[in-house]
Amino acid sequence: MSSQKILGRVLSAGKQRLGLISGVSGAGAVACFASAAALASDDAMHPGQYPWDFAGPLSAFDKASVRRGFQVYKEVCASCHSLDRIAFRNLVNVSHTELQAKAIAATYDVVDGPNDQGEMFERPGKLSDYIPSPYANEEAARAANNGAYPPDLSLITKARHDGANYVFSLLTGYKESPAGVTLREGMHWNPYFPGGAIGMPPPIQDECVEFEDGTPATASQCAKDVVTFLSWAAEPEQDDRKQMGFKFVGGMLAAVALTAYYKRFRWGPVKTRHISYKDNTHA
Repeated sequence: MSSQKILGRVLSAGKQRLGLISGVSGAGAVACFASAAALASDDAMHPGQYPWDFAGPLSAFDKASVRRGFQVYKEVCASCHSLDRIAFRNLVNVSHTELQAKAIAATYDVVDGPNDQGEMFERPGKLSDYIPSPYANEEAARAANNGAYPPDLSLITKARHDGANYVFSLLTGYKESPAGVTLREGMHWNPYFPGGAIGMPPPIQDECVEFEDGTPATASQCAKDVVTFLSWAAEPEQDDRKQMGFKFVGGMLAAVALTAYYKRFRWGPVKTRHISYKDNTHA
C-alpha cells in the first residue's frame, strides 16, 4: 500500500473521530442547557423580600404585633389550621398577661380523661394545655376541606423556604386565574403557591378582625401580624437565644482583652527578660 493511501485513511479516521467528539460535545451542551432551563423554570413566583423587624441579629419580636397576630390566628386561621406545639402558657409575658392567657384558655374545650367511669370528658382549657386542633384527626380535616389537609402552622415559617416572606406573599397574593387556565371547583389562583391552584380561599381581607389596640386592620397589616406571630410560634425562644448569644460574645471579647493584657504586660516581660550570671570564682 502506498504512503498516500495510508495518509488518506489516517486523515479520514481523524475526521470521523473529530465528528464523533463534536457530536458528543454538542449533545452534552444541549443536555446542560436543558438542565439549566429546567432549573431556571419554576411553577411558583418567588416571594418578595420584606424588612421583618425580628430578623436582625440584635432585634426582637414586637410583642404588640405578636398579640395582634394571635388574634388573627384565633379568629381567622384556627378554624382550619392547628397550632399543636404552642401551649397557652407560652403566651404569658409575651403577648398576654397570665390572667389574660388563663381567660383565653378557658374559652377552649379540651378533651381530658378518662374519669372514674373510664370515659373521656371535656373541660375548660388551662395554661398547661396546648391549643386544641380544630379537627379530631387528619381524615376529619380532609373531609371538611374537599380532600385537602390544612397543615399545622406551628413550624410553617421554618418548613417553607424563605418562610416569613413566603407566608406573607401567599396570604396577600391571591389573583384572578390567568387566561387559558381553568381551575377546578373550589380551587383558587395564587401564583406564590406551587402549581398556582390552591384549595384555601383568601383568608385575609380588610377589616377581617377588629384589633383591640385600635390598629387599622388592613389586609397587609393582618398578614404582617399573623406572620410575626407564626414566626414567634416557630421559635419562641429566639429573643432569649439572641440575648444569651450577645452575652456570650461580650464575655468572650472581655476574656480576649484580659488575655491580651496579661500576655503583653504581665507574661511578656517574663518571657523576654535576659538572665545573666556573674562569675565569682576569681573574686
